[in-house]
Parts: sequence; C-alpha cells; structure tokens
Amino acid sequence: MSRELFRAGVLVALSMSAGWIGWSGHVLLLPVAVAFPLLWSLATTRLQAATHSAVYFLSASRGLPQGVANFYEQDIWPGLLLWLMASSAFVAVHSVLWTNRAGWQKPLLYLAASGAMAIPPLGIFGWAHPITAAGVLFPGWGWFGLSAMAAGLVVLTTRYRPAATIAMTGLWLWSAAEWTQPMLPASWIGVDLKMGASLGREAGLHRQRELFDILRRHPPGTTIVLPESALGFWTPTAGRVWQRALTGTGITVIAGATIVEPKGYDNVLVKLSADGNEVLYRERMPVPGSMWQPWRDWIGVQGGARAHFFANPVVEIGSAKVAPLICYEQLLVWPVLQSAFHRPDAIVAVGNGWWTTGTSIIGIQRASSEAWARLFDVPLVISFNT
Repeated sequence: MSRELFRAGVLVALSMSAGWIGWSGHVLLLPVAVAFPLLWSLATTRLQAATHSAVYFLSASRGLPQGVANFYEQDIWPGLLLWLMASSAFVAVHSVLWTNRAGWQKPLLYLAASGAMAIPPLGIFGWAHPITAAGVLFPGWGWFGLSAMAAGLVVLTTRYRPAATIAMTGLWLWSAAEWTQPMLPASWIGVDLKMGASLGREAGLHRQRELFDILRRHPPGTTIVLPESALGFWTPTAGRVWQRALTGTGITVIAGATIVEPKGYDNVLVKLSADGNEVLYRERMPVPGSMWQPWRDWIGVQGGARAHFFANPVVEIGSAKVAPLICYEQLLVWPVLQSAFHRPDAIVAVGNGWWTTGTSIIGIQRASSEAWARLFDVPLVISFNT
C-alpha cells in the first residue's frame, strides 16, 4: 500500500510540474506539457486520473486567481472560485474518458478527450492543451506537424511510450538548438504599451495625442498594430479624428476597440488610415464569465460581449490575409486552427493584459502565439498593453 501511495504521489507531483513548467511563458518549455497524456495513462484508478488532470490544469492556469483579483480589485477568493470552475471541464473530460483497460481503448479515449478540449463547446475552456507544443517540436511542418504531434500524444498513452518519449525529446533538443523567433511581416510593427488599466478607459484628447505621438515615430508605409482596447469605445467621431491625424503620414494602424450594440458589445480590431477606417475583425471567443455572458440572454438581460465563434477567421489588409487573435483566443486551439485552414500570410496577436501583473499569463499568450506561428511558418505581430 505504501509503495502504491508513493507511486501515486510521484505521478501527481510530475503532473503538477508538467503544468507549471510547460506553461511558464517560455515557448521552448511548452514540450514539457506533453508529459500530461503519459502521466494520465499511468493512473490506475479514475480518481487518480482526475487528480492528475486537476493538478496539471490548475498549475498551468495558476495566474488566474491573482489576475481576477487584479481585474476586479477584490480579494483572491472570487479568483480561486473561478479557477476551480474553469478547470472543471478539463478534469471532467479526462476523468470520464479514462479507462484502465489495456489495448487500443486507452489511446482512442485520450484522442477523444484531446479532441473534445480542442473544439467548442468544451474547447471554449481548452487552455493548456499539450498539442500547442507542435510548433516547437515540428516547426514549419504545418498540418503534417499537427498530425504528427497528435499521433505522438496518443502513442504516449500506450506501451510504446518509452520510444515516443525518446523521439519527442530528440525533436525538442534539435528544435531548441535551431530555434528562431517568428519573423515580422515586412513594414509591420507591433507596439507594446505600458498604460495599465487606463488603456481603453481614458478616451480624452490627451490620450489620443499620446497614441498619435507613438505612431509618428515610425516611417511612412508602416502598418502599426496597437493592443486590444487601445481606441476605447469606437464611434464615427473617433474615426474622423484618427483619419485626420493620419493624413499625410502614410501609416496604417490596426488597433483594438469596443463597439457597443443594443444587445451587448463587440471586442474588435479596427483598421485606420488617411483614406478612412473599417472594422476588420470581431472577436470569436471573448473571455467566458468576465466578458462573454450567454446566460444574460436566457434571463432576458442585455449586456456582455458577443461571441462570433466561427466568423472572420482571416481578414484582408491590403494584399495580405491576416489571422487575428485577441487575448483569450491565444490560449485556445480552435481559433488558430480555423484561421490556419484559410492559409493566412501572418498572425496578429493583441491583448490588454494590465490585470495580469504578477502572473505568467501574458508570457503564456506570447509563447502560444509563437508556437502556432512557427508551426505554420507564418510571420507574427504581437502587441500587448501592461
């Protein structure tokens, strides 16, 4: 009995380490998360499988309680509750689909669990998915690399796991030795801001002038990306102000904004230039709970961000097709894969992460975006506010 308890304790510790290290915000450490399916398959009871899943997910998303406390300016208890609720889908799926039967059933069930956490509806909470490491192990391989990664994760749940572990470790070391960051598209620049919680909330002339001054530092012909919510609430008046400010600069701006609608609001990216402005992209998956609140419709209350689940996977900017990812979408699998299906020329990842102070959330978002960009070998533009 004591030997079995020791073994179970070691596996739990390893599951926690896989979540903590793999999702620490460093792109080259993402392959550590690949240990999860192996550890899940070594569980001898359903309770152990649930425990492995819980400690992996909770350690991977450990920044959530502090982030929620920062955002709502409250103590940490609401964040802890949301943290536990967010983990429930991941734990439930990997518990229900676990089996102690040998043969083909365990790998097939893991494949089902992995797929369920990659696509809606459960994929809405599909953070910390091990398949994200495909961009590190198979950079430039595209869909073939994604398939190879999925196959490798499945093999890790079989008796051939030692061979799969050795092969993946070799690929990891090779990739780390040869690693290069995703390139920027020609004439594109992602601007990081340090305006804290005021970004998007202060929309006065002084704030607009601050942004205009940042833009004027760049040469004509540049496309500049600003973070999520940089423009605040978007109105025709704001559009005219920006159009006048950009006249004669030759600069195009892609920036985050909020559009208020009668039944809620949209988190969007807007394209601005001296020739005019247009809404480029409406966020497919806002943050559940704090932004996307579908239960409001059920009780007849208006408000909350709207989710455009499978709309606008790519947008056209000039002659280029761009895959936009706003904040929470960078933590999920299905938005980037839906965009990749349309063969984008670049990925644009923006966020407003002032509330993540003291956590690794922005680092994880950056690492995920870099991994996907390297997998499909496309340029990447990143812009965050802290």
